[in-house]
Amino acid sequence: MQSYQEFLDLSVGFPQEGFEIIDDELYFHDLNLMEMIETYGTPLRFTYLPIISKKVQQAKLLFQQAIIKNNYRGSYKYCYCTKSSHFKHVVEEALKNEIHLETSSAFDMPMIEALEKKGTVTKDITVICNGFKTFQYKQYIIDMLHDGFRNIIPVLDNKEEFNIYDDEVELDEPCNLGIRIASEEQPNSQFYTSRLGIRSEDVIDFYHSKIEKNPNFRVKLLHFFINSGISDTPYYWNELEKYVTLYCKFKKVNPDLDTLDIGGGMPFKDSLVFDFDYEYMINEIVSRIKEICALNDTIEPDIITEFGKYTVAEASGILYKVIGRKQQNDREKWLMLDGSFITNLPDVWALNQKYILLPINNWDSEYDRVNLGGITCDGQDYYNQEAHMNSVYMPKTRKVQYLGFFNTGAYQEVLSGYGGIHHCLLPSPKHVIIRRNRDETFNFEVFGEEQNSKQVLKILGYTT
Repeated sequence: MQSYQEFLDLSVGFPQEGFEIIDDELYFHDLNLMEMIETYGTPLRFTYLPIISKKVQQAKLLFQQAIIKNNYRGSYKYCYCTKSSHFKHVVEEALKNEIHLETSSAFDMPMIEALEKKGTVTKDITVICNGFKTFQYKQYIIDMLHDGFRNIIPVLDNKEEFNIYDDEVELDEPCNLGIRIASEEQPNSQFYTSRLGIRSEDVIDFYHSKIEKNPNFRVKLLHFFINSGISDTPYYWNELEKYVTLYCKFKKVNPDLDTLDIGGGMPFKDSLVFDFDYEYMINEIVSRIKEICALNDTIEPDIITEFGKYTVAEASGILYKVIGRKQQNDREKWLMLDGSFITNLPDVWALNQKYILLPINNWDSEYDRVNLGGITCDGQDYYNQEAHMNSVYMPKTRKVQYLGFFNTGAYQEVLSGYGGIHHCLLPSPKHVIIRRNRDETFNFEVFGEEQNSKQVLKILGYTT
């Protein structure tokens, strides 16, 4: 029978970029994962920061190439969507690449102030403020505008939001605003129109009635986000055409308008058969915006994107040890892990999200079809299907087995409630941050130790 390594190579082609097998063990971007496990134990969450910069630079380069290729007259600005991962080490790594930020809630704003006080950003940074805003969120925006953050752009999510800015913003120059369009949802959605944004047919009328004659404000940006993400589908291209056409119509009555924010949704590699042509897609977006603008006799807008998952997902993974094996009937074999999908990778449980799953050791062993079980007392705490096949296969061995889920860096820590209470009181795993030194050696930092019982009892009110 074939070894697991031979089986995977025949099934999907392996090794692949970022992964290699050395002496029967898996390496991730040259990281010796078995050595990490021996040093830090499992379950172990890790973040390899250089991948974040690599992804940012890739997108910036492809947009710049597309702009040159299409003789596009607008510029491109990369904003990082902070809600994908608010952690300081992640945001600071992304900001090394001369990018800007997009926010979604009130506490984003003091986070940006803290970065400015440290010198990581300046008050010139562009901040796209999205979301349905609480009073506190709006007040933070106003306070920071008055404190000199002149490139904060509140994106109006509803007509009433403008009123507080109109009442309280007092600046030497007009305040720049954006308007979010309520996009049409994909055909299989339960809703026809997004709950976020202002209806497209109301945008221009709202501008005329509330903003046009107000000297303290100007609408510089039109924003839309397509919930299905950026994809080469008739639905995506139809929606893009619709909103670029609205931009052109709006631009004719509002000369201040010069920027189109096309949101986020650029996919990340979530499978060993992931096949997305970033170069084609980015070039096609730029080309189509230019074409639609030409048809409407409108100069092309500057383009902003808000990439979150794309920026951070591929930088992280989580490693587990198999702590038990169970044969529950003639066909169903279970590998029980020393962690939980519900608490560590909540998108697996909530959204049926798939991630790249690979064994860390025993690649020369034969393979077997298995189910993976977490250790909570919950029937949904399992993983039994890959994005590229209907089953999970792992090395068939009685030796100690480790495995890892990769490209898990977006949302999972925040959705898990980092440092909080988890299902069945399972502790948050140890988290290691990895940087690359100038001499190409690795620098490891323990960002968070595994949660202990004293911390849990304090949160629950049993101790003080």
